[in-house]
Amino acid sequence: MMMRSWRAVVGAVLFALGISAPAMAAEHEVLIESYAFTPMELRVKTGDTVVWVNQEKRVSHSVYFIAANQESERFFPGERWSHRFEQAGRFEYRCGPHPEMLGVVIVED
Repeated sequence: MMMRSWRAVVGAVLFALGISAPAMAAEHEVLIESYAFTPMELRVKTGDTVVWVNQEKRVSHSVYFIAANQESERFFPGERWSHRFEQAGRFEYRCGPHPEMLGVVIVED
């Protein structure tokens, strides 16, 4: 007999008790190519993670959150950087070395 995963067991117990399980956090990708973030606007849920993937051929980029004055390390072609959003809000960002590259993550409850 195959053993069920712990998530399946927990889900079954919560269902039996009439308790809804919290939604699982998701992961979303923003691609960086041709000096642009794609998609430029991304809507996610609280607790979700966004992964920026540098698909350029020779250029490094970063993610600089404007209001928080916080910048990621630079990441090079083929590298990625991620951030988990713990609270709702509008998070506008740009590339540190290329300020013309703009994006926004809108986090909803």
